[in-house]
Amino acid sequence: MLTHLNGKGEAVMVDVSDKDVTVRTAKAYARIRMKKETLDALLNSDLKKGDGLSAARIAGITGAKKTQELIPLCHNIPIDKITVDFEKESDTVLGITVNAKCTYKTGIEMEALTGASVAALTVYDMCKAIDRGMVIEEIKLLEKTGGKSDYHYEG
Repeated sequence: MLTHLNGKGEAVMVDVSDKDVTVRTAKAYARIRMKKETLDALLNSDLKKGDGLSAARIAGITGAKKTQELIPLCHNIPIDKITVDFEKESDTVLGITVNAKCTYKTGIEMEALTGASVAALTVYDMCKAIDRGMVIEEIKLLEKTGGKSDYHYEG
């Protein structure tokens, strides 16, 4: 059953008023592929626009905080913590991991996913002057805890 649809098939915001407040966490991941030279410039803070990773970290945090403004049926969640981390996975791949935490009646998965997406888009924006061929290859939820059920990506 889709919880964002009423009996007539119309979009609705889910009523969470009867849910218990619990600690909830989510971890999301994004991967962006680029030229080796581009990744080197990004990691060495050698971009004309400035420190790309710092800009992407702040953008990821901001994106997570503004999820309810971007995704129409998301609740305004009181976020307790967001972290954005980067890892060089190969000479041409940067991995982005966002961890989000809240104490609330509904989960924080969309905030983590939005943060990872916005961080990846910001990396693209910061590096596009030297590499317009970058590809954001993947955005996925790695795990969530709290609420009725936990989830762990098994792919």
